[in-house]
Amino acid sequence: MSKKRKHDDHEEHVDESWLIPYADLLTLLLALFIVLYSMNSIDVKKFEEMSQAFSIALSNGSGVLELPSIVQEGEDPTKKEKTGDDKKDEKNQESEAQMNELIKQEQAELEDLKKKIDDYIDKNGLTSDLETKLNMSQLLITISDNALFAPAQASIKPESKELATAIATMLTQYPNYDVIVAGHTDDTPINNFQFRSNWDLSSMRAVRFMDVMLENKKLDPKRFSAIGYGEYHPVAGNDTAAGKAKNRRVEVSILHTYVNQANPQTLKVDGTAAQ
Repeated sequence: MSKKRKHDDHEEHVDESWLIPYADLLTLLLALFIVLYSMNSIDVKKFEEMSQAFSIALSNGSGVLELPSIVQEGEDPTKKEKTGDDKKDEKNQESEAQMNELIKQEQAELEDLKKKIDDYIDKNGLTSDLETKLNMSQLLITISDNALFAPAQASIKPESKELATAIATMLTQYPNYDVIVAGHTDDTPINNFQFRSNWDLSSMRAVRFMDVMLENKKLDPKRFSAIGYGEYHPVAGNDTAAGKAKNRRVEVSILHTYVNQANPQTLKVDGTAAQ
C-alpha cells in the first residue's frame, strides 16, 4: 500500500510591496505637474504655502519650491505694478521739482536782463521810445519806429544802430534763449518801388533790425527769427496820430524755454503773451 506523500511545498506568491512607493511616487509626480501647470497664473501667498507643505511632506524642510529664484520670479504682478507706479510718481515729482527750479532760474535771468535794458533806457533818455514787459512767457522789448527808421523806410538810422548793438551785447550774457524780432505798421497803405504793401515794410524792418543785432558774432543765428505782421496786430486805434504811432513798432521777444504750467500763458503767433 503506497504511502501518501505530504506536500510541504507552498505556492509561491509575487511580492507586491513595491506598489506602495510606486503609487506614492505617481501621486507626487501628478501633484508636481499640477503645480507647474498652475504657475502661469500663480498666487504668491498660495505658492509659499504650497512650498512649505511640500517641504514638510518631503521631510527635509528645504524643497526645491523654496529656492529664492523661483519665488522671486513668481512675485505678485499687482505688487510689481504698484511698485512701478510708486517709482513713476517719485520720478514725476523729481522732474517737476527740476522743472520748477529751471523756471525760477530763467525768470531770475530775464528779470536781470530787463533791469539792464531799463537802466540803458533811462541812461540814454529813451523812455518815450522803448518799453519792456516781462511775464511768464517772454521778455518783450517794444521799440517805436521813430527811434529806428525814417518814415516809410526800412534802413535803420545810423544813430539808432547803437540801440540794436546794445541789446545784442546784453543778450550775449544769456545765449540760451530764442529771440523773435517782429515788425508792425499802422494801417496807412504803402505801394512804391521798394515796398508793395505793409507786409513788405514790416518784414524788412524786422530783418534789418535783426541784421544789426547779429553783427555780434557771439550770438547764435539759429536762435533768431524775423517776421512781419503789417498793420494786422495793432496795439492802439488807427483813427488818431498817436494811435498810429504806437502801432508802428518793432518788438523783440526773448522767449522762456520752460513755461510754468501753474500759470498757463501761451504765446500768440505774434510773440505776445495770451492773457
